Amino acid sequence: MTKEKIVLAYSGGLDTSIAIPWLRENYDAEIIAYTADLGQIKDGRGIHNKALATGAKKIYLEDLREKFLKDFAFKSLAANALYEGKYPLISALSRPLIAQRMVEIAKKEGATALAHGCTGKGNDQVRFELTFKALAPELKIIAPAREWKFKSRNEEIVYSRKKKIPVSATKKSPYSIDKNLWGIAIECGVLEDPWKEPPEDAYQITVSPKKASDREKYLEIEFRKGVPVKISGKEEQPVALLEKLNKIGGENGIGRLDIMENRLVGIKSREVYEAPGATILYNAHDALEGLVLDKETFHYKRLVAERYSQLIYNGLWFSPERKALERFVDETQKRVSGTLRLKLYKGNAIVVGRKSPLSLYQENLATYSEKDIFDQKSAQGFIDLYGLPMKIEGEMRRKKK
Repeated sequence: MTKEKIVLAYSGGLDTSIAIPWLRENYDAEIIAYTADLGQIKDGRGIHNKALATGAKKIYLEDLREKFLKDFAFKSLAANALYEGKYPLISALSRPLIAQRMVEIAKKEGATALAHGCTGKGNDQVRFELTFKALAPELKIIAPAREWKFKSRNEEIVYSRKKKIPVSATKKSPYSIDKNLWGIAIECGVLEDPWKEPPEDAYQITVSPKKASDREKYLEIEFRKGVPVKISGKEEQPVALLEKLNKIGGENGIGRLDIMENRLVGIKSREVYEAPGATILYNAHDALEGLVLDKETFHYKRLVAERYSQLIYNGLWFSPERKALERFVDETQKRVSGTLRLKLYKGNAIVVGRKSPLSLYQENLATYSEKDIFDQKSAQGFIDLYGLPMKIEGEMRRKKK
């Protein structure tokens, strides 16, 4: 009898490492591991060998860094999507891409089930499973962490040792790290106490602003139709661009976030992130839109950004609503071309200059110098018309007294 095949989202971390033997024991199935390199992998051969040594029948390991940036992260940037106005959707953006490829591999391999290592209280389970349901509703979904009896990461570590599976997490340093080119999400350990300051050993790619250079670092970011393409005049491909911005930003202590976040499942969670490159890009992109978009579009797009971020956070990347909003965002980005100059200094990425051939700023209208061409007298008629409803209401209130 042919064994069932299960495609598992495999990171090589604690949860997915123990998921392979656990799935084999409880489902009597062949496990096909899937790993996407989104900028987090240093030793692909090590992950490949570990998956097979742990019991996987096969492993797919793909470099999806450029696709992740161009088709997911940069689309979120174009929308200025920051969940609850702060979180640049580091993990939320990666899950639909990983899940999409898992579905494609499952169909190729003739698998009957898809599995992930997400917990029952987190957001990622929803992101994976909604993508699975949208793209392959016929496939079974297995979530080991919702079934096994482990109650803590310490118990998982003990199990991994029994199975002779090497994992980086320890009882002394129990951080859960999720990394890609867009940033790093850091959870667990002392971070679960919202009163305690994150210790320095929790941070992976940024120096403390206190230890950052005392000299300001200036750089320029150029966008073409909403997409970042140059750093200080040099054309860069997406992966190299993010790698450079992460390095420069990290050296200047930029991109540290400590957030009390509202998870999709209703739990409040203390989340710590590092996103130096993304922080620089969001600051620059927002400033450029302020220069080139008309007022009404600029204001409405902020409403779209909030909803767009919620859809991504909530795992609805493949929903009709997000796709429709994407078309609106794409239309706005036709004007978003230009260059921003930023000053990086001790945790701050400050836009100090902006220019664009499509700029709507006119100095001779904004100036208070002798160059001013604005007709001051026209303001009286504007205010009279704009304030007419308030004037009428005020007169009615006065008559009632």
